[in-house]
Amino acid sequence: MKLARVAYSGGIHEAVPHAEGLRLADGRVVKESEVVWLPPFEVGTIIALGLNYADHLKELSKELTVSAKDEPLVFLKSRGSLIGHRGQTRRPAGVSFMHYECELAVIIGKTAKNVKRAQAMDHVAGYTVCNDYAIRDYLENWYRPNLRVKNRDGATVLGPWFVPASELADPHALTLRTLVNGRVTQQGNTSNMVNDIPALIEYLSGFMTLQSGDVILTGTPEGVVNVSEGDEVVTEIEGIGRLVNDIVGDAVFGR
Repeated sequence: MKLARVAYSGGIHEAVPHAEGLRLADGRVVKESEVVWLPPFEVGTIIALGLNYADHLKELSKELTVSAKDEPLVFLKSRGSLIGHRGQTRRPAGVSFMHYECELAVIIGKTAKNVKRAQAMDHVAGYTVCNDYAIRDYLENWYRPNLRVKNRDGATVLGPWFVPASELADPHALTLRTLVNGRVTQQGNTSNMVNDIPALIEYLSGFMTLQSGDVILTGTPEGVVNVSEGDEVVTEIEGIGRLVNDIVGDAVFGR
């Protein structure tokens, strides 16, 4: 069963899909437009992967000094960077290239320390969709994302649904795509990951303890394009969900 977390009528509620919108845990049925969508699980540490799709690595090959043979490119993000489904992401005035990144988000379900590949998937609770924005103007270089690129308030969108691992037959065979104002601009498949989920869990748990609620953002395929104020960006992953987000300008945030 797909699960969501929403704010409604002064409280935070778990919710499931309903023909008329959402059914809250207390039985009330509400319209999707009546709630504020939150990330669909209690988020711990946010662990993000860069350049983890072979086609995206090729797409940026002229600017890179890394290759698929290097260790995974990993960086951390704060929970302040997160917003939920139908949230607004700010595009700062004066930037020339801001782009989305449709990513499979893997949620850890139990403590993982020095986990071997063969047991890695036992530590996965489920999955959701992530849209992780970046501003290329702020890159110090193309292969080590700095804080202004990847840790900005409201620039990482998660949701709308948490899908249990037991309900997804093969997370390494899922179609991802992004639509900007209804036009498909990015499409890929999780089979094209350079480092798959078991490899990432083995690697990460070898030097840091993964806890329940930690989330691994597994990277994006090729096809990232510039987005502008007023754009609606939809990131979709087969079997998981459709995540909607709007790009707004500084004025909405009083800047």
